Amino acid sequence: MTVNLLDFDAAGLTAFFAEHGEKPFRARQVLRWMHRFGQGDFDAMTDIAKSLREKLKAMAVVLPPAIVSDKLSDDGTRKFLFDVGGGNAVETVFIPEDDRGTLCISTQAGCALDCSFCSTGKQGFNRNLTVAEIIGQLWQANHVLGFDPKSDRIISNVVLMGMGEPLANLENTIQALRLMLDDNAYGLSRRRVTVSTSGLVPAMDRLRDECPVALAVSLHAPNDALRDELVPINRKYPLRELMAACQRYLEKAPRDFVTFEYVMLDGVNDSDAHAHELLAVTRGVSCKFNLIPFNPFPGSPYRCSPPQRIRRFAELLMAAGIVTTTRKTRGDDIDAACGQLAGQVLDKTRRTTAQTAYRTIDLHEVRT
Repeated sequence: MTVNLLDFDAAGLTAFFAEHGEKPFRARQVLRWMHRFGQGDFDAMTDIAKSLREKLKAMAVVLPPAIVSDKLSDDGTRKFLFDVGGGNAVETVFIPEDDRGTLCISTQAGCALDCSFCSTGKQGFNRNLTVAEIIGQLWQANHVLGFDPKSDRIISNVVLMGMGEPLANLENTIQALRLMLDDNAYGLSRRRVTVSTSGLVPAMDRLRDECPVALAVSLHAPNDALRDELVPINRKYPLRELMAACQRYLEKAPRDFVTFEYVMLDGVNDSDAHAHELLAVTRGVSCKFNLIPFNPFPGSPYRCSPPQRIRRFAELLMAAGIVTTTRKTRGDDIDAACGQLAGQVLDKTRRTTAQTAYRTIDLHEVRT
């Protein structure tokens, strides 16, 4: 059976090599070749014994998901569509800025959480991505963007904010995170890797204990009644439990705050009263707010809050001494903005049988 070495973090690769009679330093060598240098050809791993290279060629591959579409926005944002098999495809977005390059990665084919304002959620859910499929998005993006290991990184920040709920795919997410942080692989700072969650409280605690990185919480509502409607996982882990989990996470977090993401929905969650409620519910949690103008998609019942309403909402939060930013919409001309990622999902939840208005991409059409 052929093994994909991208499925292993450092510990897993060391164990795999030990099973085949190889010493731990060989695993570190291969890890560096694969991730630091982006090499998938065993013959090119020149400081590895030829006998080991031949052994690897017989039993292993370095196989990231294939890119089937690569779109460039007018603002420089770049969106990749990756084929993950079985008729499923996931989207990854690269956002260049003056002081950083951020890659937004997907962790699932679809999403089971069904947040009412999210295009991905309306496509239903098929499966979790493997470690190779998660880290392979970074591996491939580095190649396409012209990564040079001897120069400054093109991708300096990674956010797990693409398709899916990262903490619903916890084991594979943690292994991929370890590769991002490993100095023999991508060597990213914990402060520059962010996991976004809708609030899976037990998984937040495990992430804190096993691989704490920067944390963003998709909040979107200041009370349980409204959040139950917008973010259904709130019915299982209501705001009181979520805020307590955020406080626990901060004990080991690489940043001294949690980012609360808040999509601005006209007439739904954007009033002055909502802003005051938001300040009350998050009191006691060191945080900053990131207000996200809603990005519409076909069939959505929501509209984006007017710019003046977003400004007023931000002013109320900042007046209370909370750092508040409003996310600049990037890549909306190629459907790469926040909440617009859809890809293609063969839904196993049957959610899409009654909802067919969302955008999908035909893989055959993309390839041709």
